[in-house]
Amino acid sequence: LEEALADRLSFRRFAGLPLDQEVPDYSTISRFRAQLAQLKLGERLFAELNRQLAGHGLLVKHGTMLDATLIEASVPPVRGAASIPGQRSPLDADADWTKRGHQAFFGYKAHIAMDQGSELIRAAIMTSARVGDSVMADRLIGGDERTVYADKGYESSARSARLAALGITDGIMRKLMPHSRDPHPVLAARNRRLARIRGAVERKFAVMKQHYHARRARYRGLLKNQLHLLLICCAMNLKRAHALKAAG
Repeated sequence: LEEALADRLSFRRFAGLPLDQEVPDYSTISRFRAQLAQLKLGERLFAELNRQLAGHGLLVKHGTMLDATLIEASVPPVRGAASIPGQRSPLDADADWTKRGHQAFFGYKAHIAMDQGSELIRAAIMTSARVGDSVMADRLIGGDERTVYADKGYESSARSARLAALGITDGIMRKLMPHSRDPHPVLAARNRRLARIRGAVERKFAVMKQHYHARRARYRGLLKNQLHLLLICCAMNLKRAHALKAAG
């Protein structure tokens, strides 16, 4: 950022930095970012951006798609006892273990809610990798959408009842009996239909990891990585909003 501000007039204009003012150095920017994280102002920044996007009529609210993705810790776990799944690493006490298939994974998990149609991100929460996808689901549901879409991992009778009470259609895929020779044809067809819809959120994660370098956490600690996730989502929403405005 320091180099970009010193090199590009467009960056200066965006940041509101006059030509006669010195560019903040790395340590100044780093301290500012740390304050944002400590005061948890990332949530307010993200909420304000989405409020403005909604004011421009860009949030459709026909449906919300929930999903989560694993993000490697910024530093690998140390060798020895702390590298055993289930035990924390002294290098990053907030990161934790989970399993991805048959392999152990150490790091964090990004949970997001994406608006169907606009593909704008409505909510984003960072947790340790050990937190289950479904645990954060209720915090991601806005309450003003028509339908909530998610994979089988989010299925629960309590969540279905809550959605019904809110007047929201349940678009969560259902678990089928494993190794069944005759799976329920109606549920199987329903799952296939919902999978085509909710698959859009996985493309959002692909963009996040390929273009915003979110395969691995940039910082140590949950607070800093939560802020970084929200800032990535702000950037993605701004870019998506520009595309929506250009198309509309």
